[in-house]
Amino acid sequence: MRVLVLHAHPVAESYNGHLHRRIVDRLTASGHDVDDCDLYAEDFDPRLTRDERLNYHEIGPNTESVKGYVERLRAAEALVMSYPVWNFGYPAILKGFFDRVFLPGVSFEMRDGKASPCLHNIRKVGVVTTYGGNRLRAFLVGDPPRKAVNRVLRVIVKPGAPFDYLAHYDMNRSTDETRTRFIGRVEKAMDAF
Repeated sequence: MRVLVLHAHPVAESYNGHLHRRIVDRLTASGHDVDDCDLYAEDFDPRLTRDERLNYHEIGPNTESVKGYVERLRAAEALVMSYPVWNFGYPAILKGFFDRVFLPGVSFEMRDGKASPCLHNIRKVGVVTTYGGNRLRAFLVGDPPRKAVNRVLRVIVKPGAPFDYLAHYDMNRSTDETRTRFIGRVEKAMDAF
């Protein structure tokens, strides 16, 4: 399966960087064709420009500035996202990727003023993420990143596509043991992906 791995963390030597490498290694070892898209390493610009916004609904011209990323997304059969949760949201670079690449004609089509999902080439989704706070704290604020994946992304990919959401909560008080255990969960999930 061709898997697009979207990674969003500025420090390659971080725990998230280590998780990213394990994801890519395990998927590759399992025989998947991995397209590793490290947004920081590729210096992806998350800013939606004025022209991009003005041409947002113009199918064709709206993808010109991000054509390579659109092609990679369309070529993928599965998507794995690797990122930390900051301030109960995505890192800005990942949010900008969604704003600039998940465009009309790419992830959805407008029909009579209503959005209709069309990213049906994505047949499986995995998320590997870390939260500074604990699960209860995330729950109390509504856990926006989990909701965005489960309520938005789930709707635009192939209907019924399996989703895995692996989160290591409470990183602020994590230990070698909790981090190692989470890496084991991630490796197991990627081996079975």
